[in-house]
Amino acid sequence: MNSPANGIVDLPQIDALALKSAGADLYQREDPSTLAEGHLLVTGEVERTTSFEKGMPGMEAMIDGRWVVDPILDDQALVINIQNKGLVVISGCAHAGIINTVEYAKKITGISTVHAVLGGFHLTGPAFEPIIQPTIDEMKRIDPDYILPMYCTGWNAINGFALEMPGKFILNTVGTTYRF
Repeated sequence: MNSPANGIVDLPQIDALALKSAGADLYQREDPSTLAEGHLLVTGEVERTTSFEKGMPGMEAMIDGRWVVDPILDDQALVINIQNKGLVVISGCAHAGIINTVEYAKKITGISTVHAVLGGFHLTGPAFEPIIQPTIDEMKRIDPDYILPMYCTGWNAINGFALEMPGKFILNTVGTTYRF
């Protein structure tokens, strides 16, 4: 990563050869795919359609010997369709944007009802402060039954969801089990 604030930072990477030699099967796919005999959907690359979710400002990657803007296209989420309830969307850090992620999950499944959205929403820090309110507004429009912003969502955004979606907001804590 080449960050204007921190310079070049070496981020951990997956060692594909070590994983394969340990017996792992690796599948690198851009398109949606399934796991667990079709019960879990992996989004693959998430479409970027919102006007306000722009990824990680300043993120660059060394590709073919030069620094280029890194849109973090390998960002993805897990999606589960809960019978008679709707989609449960589980994000990692949602570098594509949590709204983009949920809208893409709806598009690729053809299901418009969202039961729960949980995971990191990547809204922490000064660069993301301006998009907290638009994200909350769009999440209210999506109207999931439950919203569980975690870790990289940031304190200000978590509090915003708690205040503006009180009947749907669940504060995540370590060790909590969710049953949908």
